[in-house]
Amino acid sequence: MITGLSGARGAGTVLVRRVAVYGALWASGSVLVVRDPGSEVWSLPGGVVEHAEHPEHAVVRAVAGQTGLTVAVGRLRAVVADVTTRADDVSLHTDRLLFELTVPDDARGGTVGGVLGGTASGVLGGTAGGVLGGAGGALGRAGGALDGAAGAVVEARWVDPEEAAGLPLTPYSAELLGLPVTPLPADAQPSAEPLPPAHPDRRLRFGAYGLVTDPAGRILLTQIADGYPGAGKWHLPGGGTDHGEQPTTGLLRELVEEGGQVGRVVELLGVDNLHNPAALGPEGRPLDWHGVRVIYRVLVDVPTDAVVTEVAGGSTARAGWFTVADTADLPLTGIAASAIGQLGR
Repeated sequence: MITGLSGARGAGTVLVRRVAVYGALWASGSVLVVRDPGSEVWSLPGGVVEHAEHPEHAVVRAVAGQTGLTVAVGRLRAVVADVTTRADDVSLHTDRLLFELTVPDDARGGTVGGVLGGTASGVLGGTAGGVLGGAGGALGRAGGALDGAAGAVVEARWVDPEEAAGLPLTPYSAELLGLPVTPLPADAQPSAEPLPPAHPDRRLRFGAYGLVTDPAGRILLTQIADGYPGAGKWHLPGGGTDHGEQPTTGLLRELVEEGGQVGRVVELLGVDNLHNPAALGPEGRPLDWHGVRVIYRVLVDVPTDAVVTEVAGGSTARAGWFTVADTADLPLTGIAASAIGQLGR
């Protein structure tokens, strides 16, 4: 989903945000990559999250539209951000989420149980050497073209990490796979996709939040200030990321501002989706609000007294350290209660 062009400009440039999702589907040490017809650039399958759509639902929809595969979503493995400056004076910030994917047994067609690929570098084709079908039967044609949504066709291949490193991959795909990021040749750059017109009453907010603990097992929480949604409730430290900011960088910045702590990110826990179609905006006008919030485990090795350091007018009233038992008696936001429930798992 492209956020509304909220009038934010820098030197005449319009700042636009969106969230995109991708899937890593592995078989026998190889991962599935796709490319559009006529393109030289390969990428992980996926696409842009639509307004109000949960990222996990979005990756299922996008992969099915590109490949025809019915997939199940596993863990969120990585989150990265990048900014592209376009010729139309738009600075496009994209937060990209990578999920582990599997193909459920009941969605496999073709031979007994379905066969993923022929060889490690083989195409996803309809030959006897490799059939991966959905409910509609065997997918693809010899040569690896897959019929996608609305008659579109994408080319797909299974590649091992060494082969993937030798392909012209989109930089974000290489980064999400943990491969060296190599600039694409000028003649292999993916074409700039058209941006839909901004909706005046829709807003997208991408945020990074932390389940923050210290060596004693205490949890750092922040209390939402009066005048903000959820006022009085205790929340996870974190907040919306800035244009051009990586999620972990934004989270550690917020940790200093909201709690006066210096921490380190140790684990990516998951993603939370929030849709409020009648949220009140800063001018008191209802807005259709979509929030995508990634959650990390953060460790503060040398904890100090929790102090709010952000400038006056912030959304945090105060911060504090609590034992897990203490939190049972606190009014918690939904995302805080869910994250605390993951401790010890």
